[in-house]
Amino acid sequence: MALKDPADGALKKRGSNIDVSQKAVGAFRTISEVSRELDVPQHVLRFWETKFSQIRPMKRAGGRRYYRPEDVCILLGIREFLYDDGYTIRGVQKLIRGQGGRVLTDRAGGKVFPTKPSESLGAVGRLMTGSQGSLLDDAKKNALIELIEELEKIDLILEKYLTN
Repeated sequence: MALKDPADGALKKRGSNIDVSQKAVGAFRTISEVSRELDVPQHVLRFWETKFSQIRPMKRAGGRRYYRPEDVCILLGIREFLYDDGYTIRGVQKLIRGQGGRVLTDRAGGKVFPTKPSESLGAVGRLMTGSQGSLLDDAKKNALIELIEELEKIDLILEKYLTN
C-alpha cells in the first residue's frame, strides 16, 4: 500500500477534512491517525507491538500511544509484508532476524513520513548537511552511514537479549 508523501499534499484522513500533511514532518501520530493512514484497525496495531519489538511508540499517562515517523514507516513495512506479500507474522519475524529491522523500512520505501537527514540522524545529520552545504566528503558520509547501520544492528541484538 503506497501512501502519498505528505509533502505532495493530498494525504487526508479517511472520512475527515483534516489534512495529515498539516502536521510537521517529524510530528508524532496517535494510534487513530496511524490506523486510518495505514488502513489497519487499532487493535491490530497494538497486537503488532507485541510481536515486533521494532515498534516502540511513546506512551503517555493513561497509556495513550504516540507513534514516531520511524514507527509508522516500520508499521507500513509490516503491513505490506503481511497484507500485500502474503507473509505470516512468523515469516516477517524470520525475515527480520535474517536481514535485520531495516528490511521493514526498506520495504516501506521510507515513503510515509520522510525526514531530512538532519532530523533523523541528529548531530551527525547536521554535520552531513550543514547550512553551508555538506561539511563532510562523500567517503566520510558513507562511513558514518555504515557505522549508524551497524549500531542499529547491534541495538537490535541487544534489545533481543534484554527482552528474553
